[in-house]
Amino acid sequence: MRSFEHGYLLETPVSHSLLITMRAVGEFRGRQGLYTEQFPEVLETLRQVAMIQSTESSNRIEGITVLPGRVADLVAKKSKPRDRSEQEVAGYRDVLASIHANHSRLRLSTDLILGWHRTMYHYTGEQGGRWKAKDNAITEVRPDGRQVVRFRPASAISTPKFMDRLVRVFNEALVEPKTDPLLLIASFVFDFECIHPFADGNGRVGRLLALLLLYQSGYQVGRYISLERIVEESKETYYDSLLQSSRGWHSAEHDLRPWWEYFLGMLTAAYKEFESRVGTLTTARGAKREMVQNAIQRLPDRFRLGDLQRACPGVSYPTLKRALADLKREGKLRCLGKGRDAEWERTGSRNR
Repeated sequence: MRSFEHGYLLETPVSHSLLITMRAVGEFRGRQGLYTEQFPEVLETLRQVAMIQSTESSNRIEGITVLPGRVADLVAKKSKPRDRSEQEVAGYRDVLASIHANHSRLRLSTDLILGWHRTMYHYTGEQGGRWKAKDNAITEVRPDGRQVVRFRPASAISTPKFMDRLVRVFNEALVEPKTDPLLLIASFVFDFECIHPFADGNGRVGRLLALLLLYQSGYQVGRYISLERIVEESKETYYDSLLQSSRGWHSAEHDLRPWWEYFLGMLTAAYKEFESRVGTLTTARGAKREMVQNAIQRLPDRFRLGDLQRACPGVSYPTLKRALADLKREGKLRCLGKGRDAEWERTGSRNR
């Protein structure tokens, strides 16, 4: 809320390096549509992995851990949560899934945020979805065991008013084209963390808010690359940038730039990984297609899909079907029947 008051955000100077980063992220966003159209199966694989990693990492950042392999079962809803940690993981999973499925229909509001918090604690039996009743503090345990206060968030009594105003001024700022949405989103998430409106779960809700708002501004990389995992891998920098930018927040004398730089750096890393992984997976898919083509050349002029499957161990049935369809479209094969047992024939073969 403090970052949006009295034009404070608009008056914060932006460095050339930050402008270059913003431009690069915009170029990444422009290219993401090409991948979604050309490689739907590859992206589905990335989506499934990202869902698991996001659920695991965002909870693990807060010290909530489960046994290896359990997150995948919980995300796929193949298993019910067994203990408190798994209950919180399952709650996070539900909110994350709703964002991926319904982001275009969700409207940012305090009711939405409270509802997410309620869902996160649904399986625990605790009453979520309430602003904090007591003042809280962000603390750090030093190597010698001493606990020190890093930041004192907004008071409990002021939290409802602060949250109402933060949501309202952010929604208003999005409508007015006075600054880039990326800076608005980063500033909203930052102010949310400074208010720290819940007794527990603030970090997780803040990361979910970042994902939703990026989605709604056209930055969809969080569907395919886990932003939460990137945050976990850079956890020290994440907390340090929050600390640096939070100094002076209560009097609106803070410096947003350390947090902006971290937030945009995190997003850049996600897009770079996205393009790299799409390239790797599509190259692998091309290698499998070449394997199928070579196998067909070794088979009799007429063959069935079962023959091709035995000649290509390790290549999935959908990949084989896709390769056959591509070769048929290119005029290199023709199908002599219907169904899985139909014969295929190389065009120009002696059996024509």
